[in-house]
Amino acid sequence: MKRQTIHALLALAIAALVGAAGWFFLTERPIAVPVVALEKNVPVRVYGLGTVEARIISRIGFEVGAALTELAVDSGDSVAKGQVLARLHTAEQEARVARAEAAVAAAGAALGKADASVTRARAVLGQRQATNARQQALVERNTISAQTAEEAQRDVDVAAAELAVAESDVAVAGAQRSDAEAALRLETTLLDHHVLRAPFDAVVVDRHVEAGTVVRTGDPIFTLMDPGTAWTLAYVDEARAGTVALGQTAEVRLRSLPHQVFAGSVTRIGIESDRVNEERRVWITCDRCPPQVYLGEQAEVRITVAILAEALLVPEIAVSGFDGHQGRVWVVQDGRLTEVPVIFGHRTEDARLEVVSGLPEGGQVVSEPVNGLSEGRMARIIAGKAR
Repeated sequence: MKRQTIHALLALAIAALVGAAGWFFLTERPIAVPVVALEKNVPVRVYGLGTVEARIISRIGFEVGAALTELAVDSGDSVAKGQVLARLHTAEQEARVARAEAAVAAAGAALGKADASVTRARAVLGQRQATNARQQALVERNTISAQTAEEAQRDVDVAAAELAVAESDVAVAGAQRSDAEAALRLETTLLDHHVLRAPFDAVVVDRHVEAGTVVRTGDPIFTLMDPGTAWTLAYVDEARAGTVALGQTAEVRLRSLPHQVFAGSVTRIGIESDRVNEERRVWITCDRCPPQVYLGEQAEVRITVAILAEALLVPEIAVSGFDGHQGRVWVVQDGRLTEVPVIFGHRTEDARLEVVSGLPEGGQVVSEPVNGLSEGRMARIIAGKAR
């Protein structure tokens, strides 16, 4: 009995020693951890997803309404500024122009008649002035009666009044001719509005109607775009958009050309963000655009917002309690682990955070979460994964 008790106690003691040794081995042995290395010339890029658009795109139509008689271009055609794109039925307007032209001719004839009346009135006035001069000389010599002299003077006054009326008629006829000419210009302009011309060098994006359609004023006939104003509209997460600025370089990758990268720069930043998706609109102008632009094509954009000369970048997965500005990381210092709060700056597109401050001197940041991390535990540094 005694021997069995001793054996049992000995077995318990051995088990306790083995358990203690195992606990010590599992909790106090140096744990192998990878750490972050200092990197140089690290580009910081912001990602955005968007579409290809054009800064100048217009839906054009006629300023008058009538039936379409001709459509000269179709979707995909290139057109030059001033080129005829479509025509409307013009018979009715041509009749108005002819009527206006006749009115101008009539007004011109009336003006000529008024000018002739002025010439006649001046001649009559001159004749009566000469007669009056002779009559006044004769009355002074008592050769004729005073009544005859007065009648001669009255005839001069009447002729002067008739000249004034004739000159007024010339002014009226001139105004009527100007009015008729203005009416002719109006009707001619309206006739010209029956022809639709390209307002700029463009590509026809879409044709909205067919020949024979009766269109109203302002109805869109074509959608035109200026291919030289193509750009990319990208939507950037507000949390990342704070460092985006005008003039920053960007790379654009189109869905139809996934193996090509088009360089560009930030040209415009929307003053209003999307309230639902919490995204900011950023427009990218390409330095070298693809030969053919397709509006609405999906594009991926990466904007370089900074180049870090030297940076300590911690994977976001190795940070706890990150609030967009600060968080806690495990640090190896003097061979032991400790968790410290640090301040972060830029965030790279591969989800790594730039350590700005808070790192103790000589401390090395653990780059991956490893099982067994605890405060004060011994640590052995190993090489991290290559990037």
